[in-house]
Amino acid sequence: MHWGLVSPRLNERLKLLRESPTRRIDALREKLAREGRDVILLSAGQPSIPPPRWVREWLAERLLEESMRLYGYTPSPGIAGLREAIAEDIRLLGGPSIDAEQVIVTAGGQEAMFTVLASILEPGDEVVVTDPMYFGYWPLLSYFGAKPVVVETSLEQDYQPDPNAVGEVVRKGRTKAIIVVTPDNPTGRILDEKVGKALAEIVVDNNLWLVVDEAYKTLIYEGEHVWLYKYAPENTISVNTFSKDPGIPGWRLGYIYGPPSAIEKMRLLSEELVYCPPSIAQYMVMYYLSDPKKRLEHIEYVRSVYRRKRDTVLKAVDRYLAGARYAKPRGSMFVLVDLRERLEPARLDSEVFAEKLLVEKSVALVPGTYFGKTTRYALRISFVIESEERLREGVRRIGELLESI
Repeated sequence: MHWGLVSPRLNERLKLLRESPTRRIDALREKLAREGRDVILLSAGQPSIPPPRWVREWLAERLLEESMRLYGYTPSPGIAGLREAIAEDIRLLGGPSIDAEQVIVTAGGQEAMFTVLASILEPGDEVVVTDPMYFGYWPLLSYFGAKPVVVETSLEQDYQPDPNAVGEVVRKGRTKAIIVVTPDNPTGRILDEKVGKALAEIVVDNNLWLVVDEAYKTLIYEGEHVWLYKYAPENTISVNTFSKDPGIPGWRLGYIYGPPSAIEKMRLLSEELVYCPPSIAQYMVMYYLSDPKKRLEHIEYVRSVYRRKRDTVLKAVDRYLAGARYAKPRGSMFVLVDLRERLEPARLDSEVFAEKLLVEKSVALVPGTYFGKTTRYALRISFVIESEERLREGVRRIGELLESI
């Protein structure tokens, strides 16, 4: 054995990637759990309601078949029947009329994000993003050598991006894309239709890509989803996931849709990344989408449960967190609570506070520092995992720690 030898050099761009913040929180939470601590989970962005029973029963029967259907390779862009079902589902939900050939099924939303950004970005490209923005995009933009151009949003304006501010930072020949998440993570904001139309005009006028993350499009409690593809079909690429609905985050299934010219090339990249998406998840979701009536009933049930939990958290914030500010989330799984009034005088940012909260009070949540500079003193509270009783208790403990500092 040779000691002291240096391994061959790795790609230097790997230094630009970072572990998912939620993974770091999970690792610490699991360590505390092994020590016997009961941690209240307000950090996870995954559902607490499994797929409907009629889907699981169907799948259980299929698992008993003496067949490789659920276990073998599928076409790289996904099973044709599933892509057709997705296109039809988008229409049923009020979205654009697209062809199945405009859909690529991916191994989860994360792979969809990677595939889209890898397909459109080159080193030096400028990408207009909002602050705050879902933390998963920041390291990917760095890895691909893109320069984020930040447009700040504010709680007072319901975190709606200002189209005028976006237009001012767009530079011909330098700007390549605008990224929009709606419903938003971490704020729960639903993009206003007028804002969406204005952004669509900007990308068309400047020949840019509009990347729209629609992961939470069926988890809307008030209002309606804005389908930006309708306003700029040749410029819009949409990132989606089945992790939230029907609720299979661990089975890794998502999809992309967009203009045929872009999708044709993205299929090749997706194929190189994963060869094909998980087959068992594809068949399950295809069956789930086969009965629109039952599907919509399940979505409404999930919405009603999560809406009630959201309201429980908001009431608890009002009761226990003096000085807290928030914009009522109309979609997604989160409420972003601004605690600047309490944390700034104590010279604590949300990351330090979140770690103290986990260690001292056994409550896990995601600090706002992970989403941008404007949310340095904010906390993202997930309201879907825990029971209403534990949600109230978790917020009460946040208030207890605030009082102690």
